[in-house]
Amino acid sequence: MGGFVADASVSVSWVARAQATETTDRLSDQMLGGASLHIPALWLFEVSNVLLTLLRRGKLTPEEYQQGRSAMADVECSLDREAELQAFTVTADFAARFGLTVYDAAYLELAHRLQLPLATRDVKLLAAAESLGLQAIDAR
Repeated sequence: MGGFVADASVSVSWVARAQATETTDRLSDQMLGGASLHIPALWLFEVSNVLLTLLRRGKLTPEEYQQGRSAMADVECSLDREAELQAFTVTADFAARFGLTVYDAAYLELAHRLQLPLATRDVKLLAAAESLGLQAIDAR
C-alpha cells in the first residue's frame, strides 16, 4: 500500500476526536493497513503544540492530552530530515509562490519531492498541491 504526507491538522484529529472527519479516519485506517505516513521533522513540534493548545483551551482534558501525546509519539512514520535542507530554497519558494507559511510549505515540498498525496485541512495548501499536480486529500 502507498504512503502519504499528512500535516499536523490531519494528524491531530487521530487523537483529538472533535477534530476528526470521515477522511481523517480513513487515513488513520490506511496507516493501520500499512500505508506509510511521511512527515517533515517540524511535524513533531507542530503536533505537540496543537495538543498543548487544545489542552489550554479546554478542548482536551489533562488525561486526553497525555494520551494524545503518547499516541502521537508512537505513530509509525517516515521522518524526513531532508526537508530541513530545503527551508531556504524550494520550501521558501513554495511559500512565496502560494502564499503559505514556510511551515505549511514544508509539507508541500515533502509531498512534491516524494510524489506522494498530501492530506490537509488547509484550503491554501490543498490548492497549492493541486497546482503542482499532486493528489490533494481534502480532510475537512
